[in-house]
Amino acid sequence: MKILIGVTGLALFAYLLIHIAGNLLVFFGPVVFNNYAFVMEVKNPLLPIIEIGLLLVFLLHVYKTVRMFLVNQRARPVRYVKKKWAGTPSRKTIASVTMIVSGLWLLAFIIIHVKAFRFSAEYEWPAGGRDLYRQEMETLSNPLVVGFYVLSMIVVGSHLWHGISSAFQSLGVDHPRVTPALLTAGKVFAVAIAGGFMVIAVWVYLHQAGRVRV
Repeated sequence: MKILIGVTGLALFAYLLIHIAGNLLVFFGPVVFNNYAFVMEVKNPLLPIIEIGLLLVFLLHVYKTVRMFLVNQRARPVRYVKKKWAGTPSRKTIASVTMIVSGLWLLAFIIIHVKAFRFSAEYEWPAGGRDLYRQEMETLSNPLVVGFYVLSMIVVGSHLWHGISSAFQSLGVDHPRVTPALLTAGKVFAVAIAGGFMVIAVWVYLHQAGRVRV
């Protein structure tokens, strides 16, 4: 079960790297961003297969994680009388003990996010495809939406903070020389990915408010 959670988690992490790389193109303006969307959505015949595969990976990750959480809960029906941090060399953190909570939050977020950007009203780009730039600008012009996105990206960062290194550990990658590097890399990627998405959301909002310019 932990191996499947690790494999699917790393697959989703790889997708996030691709996703943030593409989203950062919004800083280069509508032509670059919409051309990227056109290539990915219109000129890519594998898109339906990729989306279905990604959905299956995501659902499997959620199902196995929730199932493991419930199994662990049943294995210890009586809670600890007192909890405290174990100290070194324990890897327990706030991120690690709230993985199920952050995961369920992200499940709700992804449903909202996909509806907003994949299955909402579409604007046509004259050169072909969707005007995804306009759609992103209009969606993130609402301060409440931006606040929700920023909060959700903090949750993403928390989930990745523990999840990346934990996935490698579940796959048996655990060595005194390798593990410290994986722990550090996981934290760096967590901050970079979450921070990148937050910067995009805030920048779009400020741009729409006329406080920054392309």
